[in-house]
Amino acid sequence: MSEEDTLFEFPCQFPIKAMGKNRADFDLIVLAIIRQHVDDISDAQVKTRLSKGAKFASVTVTIEASSKKQLDAIYQGLTDCPEVVMTL
Repeated sequence: MSEEDTLFEFPCQFPIKAMGKNRADFDLIVLAIIRQHVDDISDAQVKTRLSKGAKFASVTVTIEASSKKQLDAIYQGLTDCPEVVMTL
């Protein structure tokens, strides 16, 4: 398999999850990173959940992914962000 090979058929619906410490603007930070690579994100595409003790938050944004390159860029941006502890 080459670097451009993938098991996904694009375009496709793809959920991106980012987790970090619970802070008032965590969802906005995650959305700002994803919006650098995705034009249209509605409120219905964004789900935020808190951990049991409310110390951590997870934000799931379901996008219409257009390519592996786009997904790689999103995940790199999230990984580079100090507020993001983990991505799935």
